[in-house]
Amino acid sequence: MVDLDTEICVCNSLTLKDIADCAKENNFTTLEELLENDICPMGDKCESCQDEGFHNDGINLSYVLSMIKQGKV
Repeated sequence: MVDLDTEICVCNSLTLKDIADCAKENNFTTLEELLENDICPMGDKCESCQDEGFHNDGINLSYVLSMIKQGKV
């Protein structure tokens, strides 16, 4: 499992935990909802967190949503 302190959205300094907390608190369940939200903006600058991940490791916003659905975060 990925460390909860792993930065996923580097441009907005959001960790896996930050994104998961925001998604859960606001009932975001889709990538579109995450990207369009104004509460904790993400994926709006370099956009690498939407696709391959900042380090090209596949750890991206969709990965976070998957972990939430599986109850791992």
